[in-house]
Amino acid sequence: MRILLVEDEPKVSGFVERGLAAERYAVDVSADGRDGLEMAQTYPYDLIILDLMLPRLDGREVLQRLRHKDACVPVLVLTARDSIEDKVRLFESGADDYLTKPFAFAELLVRAKALLRRGPVNRSSTLMVGDLELDRLTQQIKRGGRRIELTAKEYSLLEYLMQNAERVLSRNMIIEHVWDQSFDGVTNIVDVYVRHLRSKVDDGQDSKLIRTVRGAGYMIRAGGEG
Repeated sequence: MRILLVEDEPKVSGFVERGLAAERYAVDVSADGRDGLEMAQTYPYDLIILDLMLPRLDGREVLQRLRHKDACVPVLVLTARDSIEDKVRLFESGADDYLTKPFAFAELLVRAKALLRRGPVNRSSTLMVGDLELDRLTQQIKRGGRRIELTAKEYSLLEYLMQNAERVLSRNMIIEHVWDQSFDGVTNIVDVYVRHLRSKVDDGQDSKLIRTVRGAGYMIRAGGEG
């Protein structure tokens, strides 16, 4: 996997680059925002680690320009600011996660791996899989024009499946994303919620969208049987 690190402090960029390389990631480094933005728009990175305080173009502007082009690449922001208002603005600008300076490399690695496992995020306001439609603005779900009512957790599960359509998601991946915590191996909660979701999305339909991948997890794709 290839990671872009945009950081102008040589000591920070040096130890992060060495640490990621030791984990066998390919790492490109940029020391200013303008070059970093150009690299991010030119090459298909799996993750961008972005400092906010950068010369030539600050990190927030880099992030906003990336998201303006609907870039799906995960972005981990490095920041010296830790107020709630600053954090909210980061997420509103399109950050996927943030890390407050100073930080330990071990924590950065954990966060980076979590974003890499999740993969690219479809940020469009409407998700479509076959005749199933999810509107993120209104949080309405329709299949074949028929409205489907979901609980909050069912909605989060369906959104995660749809934004990763045709990708197999393990039970642990689903738990980490939808429940945002570890259940210490108790993954049957995923099976329970998938059954609930199937009963609302697939029951009575000729085409089953939510599929079980035996021994691996679940995925959603148009066509086929579940």
